[in-house]
Order: sequence, then C-alpha cells, then structure tokens
Amino acid sequence: MARGRRPTEEVREDVLAAAGALLLREGMAGFTIERVAAESGASKVTIYKLWPSKGALALEGYFRTVEPVLAFPDTGDLARDLAEQLHAFVRLLTDTPAGPVVRGLIAEAQRDPVLLAAYLERYSGPRRRLAVDRIEAGRRAGQVRADVDAESVVDQLWGACYHRLLVPDQPLDGTFADQLLGNVLRGITPR
Repeated sequence: MARGRRPTEEVREDVLAAAGALLLREGMAGFTIERVAAESGASKVTIYKLWPSKGALALEGYFRTVEPVLAFPDTGDLARDLAEQLHAFVRLLTDTPAGPVVRGLIAEAQRDPVLLAAYLERYSGPRRRLAVDRIEAGRRAGQVRADVDAESVVDQLWGACYHRLLVPDQPLDGTFADQLLGNVLRGITPR
C-alpha cells in the first residue's frame, strides 16, 4: 500500500537532517540536491520548491545541525557566558567538519546572492543578535561600560575567529579565544 504524501513539515525536517549530515560529511564539494534528495527520500522538485538554491539549503542544513552547539548561555556572568560560547564556536570550527563547511559556505556566498542573503538573514544575523543581546544584558547588569558598542565587541571576538578560519596563517584554538576574551574584557569591564 502506498504511503501517500508526507506533510511538508516532515519532508522539510528530513531534508534538513540529510542536508546537514551530508554537508558535514563531505563539505560543499560533495553537496548536491540530487544526493540530498536520495538521502532524505524527497524529490528534487520538492526541495527546489522549499529552498531557492543549493546554497540556501546547505546553509539551513548546517545551521540546524550546529544550532544546539552554538546556544548562547545567560548565567548572569557575562565573562563566563562569552567564554563558554566563544570556546564552543572555536571547538566547532576546529574539532568538527564544520570549519571547512563554513569556509565553503562563505566562499559560495560570494558567488551566490541568494545564499549570501540567506546567510545574513538566517545564520549570521540571528547569531549576531544573540551575542549583542547578551552583551546588552551585561550592560544592564553593570558588567559593560555604557559607551561600549556591542556590535563592535561581536566583531572583535567572533570576527577574529572567522578571520583565522578564512586566513589560516595563525592558530584558531582555545588559547586564541582566551587571548581575545582577555583583551576585550579588560577593555569593557568597569574599573
């Protein structure tokens, strides 16, 4: 007996799980809509109806896979929360296949305006917002000076990690994360 048509949300979840697994296993070079379709059991037509490009699907599959690792804590201690999140990010980039995947997605986004828009809207923007919100909560708690720009702090911490990921002439590791945090926190914490 035929199973019938699956609900769109079920198909979407299966496709995202397959896309994330394929991407982390083989990177952008091995990532195709055909392979995602085969692994998820969805048709290519359905996938193209749900995502405007291969890159947009890859990005969403990646984010869905790594989102739990990148959760931003709020313990009330800004320094500890920044350290925990930044170290989790560095470990993700260096100890898992996610680092090369992010490099590939960023490279592909330079040629694919749909992917770039999706990257900014669905990954970079929300990730940035979490960090800015946490820094602003630290400001309200008296842990950040009133004149500090939270957006530039995000760039100083995570931007430096992206720089070392994309231009790997210096190590990207826990020591580097600690150095960044030390430099930033000494400059933003009340004296």
